[in-house]
Amino acid sequence: MRIAVLVGGASAERDVSFATGSAIFRALRANGHDVVAIDTGEGRVIDSREEEGREEGGQLELAAEVGTAPPEVGALPGDRAGALGSVPLLNETELVFVALHGGAGEDGRLQALLDLVGIPYTGSGHLGSALAMDKLVSKELMVRAGIATPPWLVAPVDGRALEDELGGFPVVVKPSREGSTVGVTLVRAPDELGAAIERAAGFAGDVLVEKFIPGRELAVGVLGSQALPIVEILPSHELYDYECKYTRGRTEYRVPAELSVEVTGRVQSAAEDVHETLRLSAYSRIDFRLDEAGLPWCLEANSLPGMTETSLLPKAAEAAGITFNELCERIAKLALELE
Repeated sequence: MRIAVLVGGASAERDVSFATGSAIFRALRANGHDVVAIDTGEGRVIDSREEEGREEGGQLELAAEVGTAPPEVGALPGDRAGALGSVPLLNETELVFVALHGGAGEDGRLQALLDLVGIPYTGSGHLGSALAMDKLVSKELMVRAGIATPPWLVAPVDGRALEDELGGFPVVVKPSREGSTVGVTLVRAPDELGAAIERAAGFAGDVLVEKFIPGRELAVGVLGSQALPIVEILPSHELYDYECKYTRGRTEYRVPAELSVEVTGRVQSAAEDVHETLRLSAYSRIDFRLDEAGLPWCLEANSLPGMTETSLLPKAAEAAGITFNELCERIAKLALELE
């Protein structure tokens, strides 16, 4: 099959996208597909068998390492996802494998464009992508559906509201439309709050001030509509931040998580409920904090979770007996079934 892998983009998760795209690219080629890679941030083909003089491995391989901090917003390329129609190879594509994170690649705009031009693509549709990307909207929908999510306020906030509605400090400050914990700060004292809000305000969307839930960090991949084995995350920092996610040795993972049968079922059921409530399809990853009483609190849903061979969704799939190459193949086939 002729597959175009979309990578890069123009969000703060550009480096993460290259790592995801590189792993997917190699897996699809190993599976026998004719694969090209296109950077939507620069609107150009960066790896194709048809390019003359391409270095072995291509630029996609060279950009596969993620730093310990997201790139500065001012250093990012402009978003040129709308120029994809001018890339000749895309017109010959049977399937687009979306390996983007954040920005236009994950918030539904790219998905809507592909819907309009009639090219099938992996992951959720434009509505589910938009709902999951906006944490404020997704949390409001979760509350309506009876799914536990940490209580929150939208900045600016005053001290009395924070005390009355969130129970005081600590709180987590985050931009509502970013992933990979970009712009996220754990705030323990009032004098730290202003700087944390200012930092988060530099990214897209509203700034959420969310109650911090003490407990265990869990992630649940959903493939099709079924939850995969639960991953427990044990970061070296108190918060599972960008550095812990993308720096080797900073985080320990337990797959499957050591939980009782009852709690395992509760968490997996909650993940499936979030996946359905937010109109997600094909695959997703749902992140939770598990409190001392065994109640899972949903932090967010990821419509395009990381897909390197050491990312959380592939770890969960491996625990279910699904290799990384098989996982990529299943996701590609789900895209064609859902079209």
